[in-house]
Amino acid sequence: MRTPHLIHPAEPEFDEVGETKLDHLVSELLTALGEDVTREGMKRTPQRIERSLRFLMSGYDVSVEEVVGGALFTAEASDMVVVKDIEFYSLCEHHMLPFFGTAHIAYIPSEKVLGLSKFARVVDVFARRMQIQERMTAQIADALAEVLRPEGIAVVTEASHLCMMMRGVEKQGATTRTASMRGVFKTDARTRQEFIESIR
Repeated sequence: MRTPHLIHPAEPEFDEVGETKLDHLVSELLTALGEDVTREGMKRTPQRIERSLRFLMSGYDVSVEEVVGGALFTAEASDMVVVKDIEFYSLCEHHMLPFFGTAHIAYIPSEKVLGLSKFARVVDVFARRMQIQERMTAQIADALAEVLRPEGIAVVTEASHLCMMMRGVEKQGATTRTASMRGVFKTDARTRQEFIESIR
């Protein structure tokens, strides 16, 4: 099994220019928009844009099973586990502009618990794709429910969307919150409220 590796922009090779397959398309796009891709500051821009996009969409190339790996352990308790303020960055599928914010996840174990760092990796699997926030939130909840088989799972995401801030209505202060509840978080109001209180 291959080892999943999501390119991180802090890695030294991230800004290097190697063989590319999309740079000519990026060049055509920039030229059509009125830019001169032969000037000094733009000579490597098409290659950098391609590499940046491959990073931002690297979620297509890795599965939840790969990132979870062997980090599932036998549950020794059935109390609620909350992991909050997981940063994410994604691209909206309507305008290809970023939306970004935080994800909050809670679950009540049944038989298994998951290593805490894996929650952030699961979020990245779905955030690093062309997305809408509502679907991304549901995908995270569904994936974790499949992996953990818990008594219940809850995912809330809060995000700012540059497609609302930079264009269109141009409202910089607007944020969007979406939620997906499964199991006891959906059926039991007290459990759901406990989670909501914990992330305020």
